[in-house]
Amino acid sequence: MTDPDTVAWDTPEGEHLRPYIVTGGRTQPTHTMSLSSLLKARARGAARRLSPEEQQVVAMCRSGPRSVAEISGHLRQPVQVAKILLSDLLDCGAVIMAMPSTFTDARDPDLLEAVLVGLRAKFAC
Repeated sequence: MTDPDTVAWDTPEGEHLRPYIVTGGRTQPTHTMSLSSLLKARARGAARRLSPEEQQVVAMCRSGPRSVAEISGHLRQPVQVAKILLSDLLDCGAVIMAMPSTFTDARDPDLLEAVLVGLRAKFAC
């Protein structure tokens, strides 16, 4: 059996622990948001010291609004983990919602087309 104090985060053993550590063991975000909810960084700093993952999210959101799905992908974390981190950042004032999540229909063809265009632009070779 592996000693938990010596498990590196990038090993197969550490992969299962990482989301738990990032969220502090929490499984539910404090804010409701969809995959297409947009968040942007606030001009003023956060009310507390941020974790490395939270700092990464704020840096991404400084260049413009980012969707929950995009943030999750950049962090390489499950969406639920990203939502928990984003909820924490909303609570401390580091980010704000750029668009109300309740007004977005995930099946809207215009929204889906915009996401497809953005993904193609991002990953064009």
